[in-house]
Amino acid sequence: MTTATHEIDYKIIGDDMQAVVVTLDPEETIVAEAGNMMYMESGMEMATALSMTGKDGGIFGKLFKAGKRVLTGDSFFVTHYGNTGAERCEIAFASPYPGQIVPIDLSEHGGTVTLQKDAFLCGAHGVDLDIAFQKRLGVGFFGGEGFILQKPSSEDGQGMCFAHACGTVVRRELKDGEKLRLDTGCVVGFEDSVEFKIEWVKGVRNKLFGGEGLFWATLTGPGTIWMQTLPFSRLADRIYAAAPRLGGKSKGEASVLGGVFRAVSGK
Repeated sequence: MTTATHEIDYKIIGDDMQAVVVTLDPEETIVAEAGNMMYMESGMEMATALSMTGKDGGIFGKLFKAGKRVLTGDSFFVTHYGNTGAERCEIAFASPYPGQIVPIDLSEHGGTVTLQKDAFLCGAHGVDLDIAFQKRLGVGFFGGEGFILQKPSSEDGQGMCFAHACGTVVRRELKDGEKLRLDTGCVVGFEDSVEFKIEWVKGVRNKLFGGEGLFWATLTGPGTIWMQTLPFSRLADRIYAAAPRLGGKSKGEASVLGGVFRAVSGK
């Protein structure tokens, strides 16, 4: 029997540190990774479970599915938030780092999409989250996303889910046979109809001094792709390099006293 996916209303708030506010009718439910909830109104109740849909074949099936989620960087448990009251209620989920939240209507993308690791934020009841293995060794080793990606889907091909990415998210529609090369870390997600492979950067000088690494991602249409302007790993590298305690240079200080203050205060 096919699980009916709940229809939900939502709005995205904020600019660089966004949150999605979901409005649920009575008896509607939304599922999220543990730790993503920002706030919820009094009519909401939460329950922690191993399964997103409750249809994973008993306790061992649920444990297996939870273990696969861990491989994609998500938590072992998921949290179900349901409206148990008599009126509509709000619940909000926040992005864990600077960037944007991407609303994805699965009915517009054949019932499923492929996302980078740790991109899934939350989804309506009926949306399941599985893993997708990269078949090509080149993609797995050098694609920036590893062998394992996330694959939200639903049995009825319907439902809203939400992903988050770092920086600004750019959506683009590729025509049949149209190719787009991009930095491997900038890939957020793509439809199943899009071919994703890795190519060598041509030229020795380009490889060594081009600043783009040895490989780039090539996506071939038709289909929808999502890109991020700032991979989180690149942001983390910049923060790490600028950390004063690690030998980095201070940036954006109001005066030379900033370093003196840190030395005195220990901050």
